[in-house]
Amino acid sequence: MSQRAIVRDEIDVSELAQSLPGHTEQLSVAVPPQLQRFRLVALDGGGHAGPWESSGERLTIGSHPSNDVVLDDPTVSRFHCEIKVTPRGAWLSDLGSSNGTTLDGVRVGTACLRAGSVIRLGRMALSFAPVESIAQVRHSTATQFGSLVGVSWPMRAAFFMLERAAATDATVLIEGETGTGKEGAAESIHTCSARADKPFIVIDCGALPAQLLESELFGHERGAFTGATNTRHGAFEAANGGTLFLDEIGELPLDLQPKLLRALEKREVRRLGANEYRAVDVRIVAATNRDLRALVNEGTFRSDVYYRLAVLRLTLPPLRERTEDLPTLVQCLAQRLGIAEALIGELLSKEMLERMTKAAWPGNVRELRNFVERCAVMQQPLPIESASQTGNAGLQVDASLTYAEAKRRILDEFEQQYLSALLRTHDGNVSKAARTADLDRPYMYKLLYRHGLRAKG
Repeated sequence: MSQRAIVRDEIDVSELAQSLPGHTEQLSVAVPPQLQRFRLVALDGGGHAGPWESSGERLTIGSHPSNDVVLDDPTVSRFHCEIKVTPRGAWLSDLGSSNGTTLDGVRVGTACLRAGSVIRLGRMALSFAPVESIAQVRHSTATQFGSLVGVSWPMRAAFFMLERAAATDATVLIEGETGTGKEGAAESIHTCSARADKPFIVIDCGALPAQLLESELFGHERGAFTGATNTRHGAFEAANGGTLFLDEIGELPLDLQPKLLRALEKREVRRLGANEYRAVDVRIVAATNRDLRALVNEGTFRSDVYYRLAVLRLTLPPLRERTEDLPTLVQCLAQRLGIAEALIGELLSKEMLERMTKAAWPGNVRELRNFVERCAVMQQPLPIESASQTGNAGLQVDASLTYAEAKRRILDEFEQQYLSALLRTHDGNVSKAARTADLDRPYMYKLLYRHGLRAKG
């Protein structure tokens, strides 16, 4: 359990533009696009309501009541599929459903929709059709929220949700790939909220064994178990009056989820070895790089816990979807590292920005930060070497698998290769490897154990 010192690291993007003459055009604010709205109509009847019309960027379909389109049919998974509208069109994605999702007779993982497309979910069939009206992306006029910066419309859409989250005490679920800034977003929600002067407590649900995690969350009484020589407050009590950030919530063991559910519903906790519950005044923010809806379908995450966590749900975009932000991010990162203006100018040259834009950045902003820091150490721009550029030469995709299973296998292979290379670089020293990878040491051990890798310690 850790309590973070909150430092407001505000950066004015307009001031950044003025600090580097010749680069102001790179920091212009993107105009949010208008998105085509659409309508879904049930073709098979069955007494279902409808038609359903989109009102935003995403529309989820399933039997769980938290979906935008709720289908009461036993052949439809709780979170079956999702339609996301982008400037490039509307995209259908299966969410790890039991019976799969077919589009115009073909089973798909992710596919582009067209007017007249028929989506089949179990026994249900829905017709997709664009409508004449246009939906404007809800976005913030700001180009910064707390420690996060961005001028692109995906980030300003995220800022819109973050601003509204900070103005309430509602529970928030932040989703996004590794390195997109989920912890920074959670901390920024806290610093911009009425609880800013109270504790901000962080628990990494994937870094601790289940027994220790329960004690970390809820505390224990003296003698509750072997080694419990003193009474200990858990994270919920330590965060009283403030915010509790539950990172990697998708890794929370199934047997702990009912206890978390009670804490979410009742705002009360019971220490291990105690008989009475204690009331707590805590705001919960959770984050995950996994799709909890797919975990609900798999049975490894409770739907009622998800329902309580996703009161406000937002997704931070990966760096490859916000490349307009690269000049701003590089300049902000360089400024925080104290890099000389001459080197910053080289990093923001047209050639370097083109190379950065073409890179995949699987580690997202965290990988970009590490790259900028390496350039600062060597005092010159360096080649951009990411895992995607060095490890994908032999990438093999099995199209007979579902999208979720194929993605999981590729990610497992990436983790194994990355961790092996990391250990070789640091001669098996886990502490040094964890620092380089920006991972907690317990979580590093968990990953090594998962992939059968050995280390010196």
